[in-house]
Amino acid sequence: MILVTGATGFIGSHLVERLAAQGRSVRCLVRRAVQLPAGVECAPGDLAAGIGLAEALRGVDTVIHLAGVTKALAAADYDRGNRLATANLLCAAAGVTRLVHVSSLAAAGPSPRDGALTEDDPPRPISLYGRSKLAGEAAVRASALAVRSIIIRPPVVYGPRDKDVFQVLRSVARGWMIEVGQAPSQTPRRFSHIYVGDLVDGLIAAADAPGAAGEVFYIANLTPSSWQEFAAMAARLMNRRFRIVNIPERAAYAMGYCAEVWSRLTSKPGILSRDKVREAVCPGWVCDPSRVRQQLGFCAGASLEEGLRRTLDWYKEAGWLRF
Repeated sequence: MILVTGATGFIGSHLVERLAAQGRSVRCLVRRAVQLPAGVECAPGDLAAGIGLAEALRGVDTVIHLAGVTKALAAADYDRGNRLATANLLCAAAGVTRLVHVSSLAAAGPSPRDGALTEDDPPRPISLYGRSKLAGEAAVRASALAVRSIIIRPPVVYGPRDKDVFQVLRSVARGWMIEVGQAPSQTPRRFSHIYVGDLVDGLIAAADAPGAAGEVFYIANLTPSSWQEFAAMAARLMNRRFRIVNIPERAAYAMGYCAEVWSRLTSKPGILSRDKVREAVCPGWVCDPSRVRQQLGFCAGASLEEGLRRTLDWYKEAGWLRF
């Protein structure tokens, strides 16, 4: 039996569908009853509060831990959703044989402009989110499950049902894209990415791997991209032209501050914040996926063009985009 946390999120929903299609026994820890694929069990519970975990873990041998907080109003909210929730799960899951803990490239921090991070590089997160994800990793390493766990750090993940990278694709469909503090003469900032279907395959490969316990892996497409290249590919697939709107760093930080104030007033965390601007102006977010290919035999199969085509086709069919 496989227990999936974060099953109703973007990545989790794709993972549960894939596992169910493979005929596996799957149970999902959810805060409230939701519609899941046929044959998938629903286990009500709350990771941050530590409620319902013993029952959810009954008969489970593998846990794929995707649940986490990507947007929050304060550092304490990130800590509660990413460190405390993980620690509570670890306390209850002492009997499982494999834990796949899904962290983030943000836990490692940015890469040099002309280089790629490897798993051996010391983590240097620069955001509240990144620090909270690294704290979640530390909880895994300090637990009794450390020798039965694999930590996965995905980079930018895109695909059907995603709402974050969708914001970029929607702006390109409207004919423009924002970049922060990027002069035309500067070397473009590059980032690693992965299509959600490939990431799901990688998570399942990690869950099934007989070895590699205690390891950290980057799972990413072999070829990084710049946002200009990403947008240009999307524009070509949508038969659109777009222009780049460059916003100075100071203006972007001011906008981030205003967005934070609005989030506090409405009690709804948004995608824009000073933390996000801090991440956006870094020289690069590139990771090297060599280790996962060497040790797990996994390599992301979808090219950027193929992944974007599948994604844009879904957005169009779902009515999210018109082109």
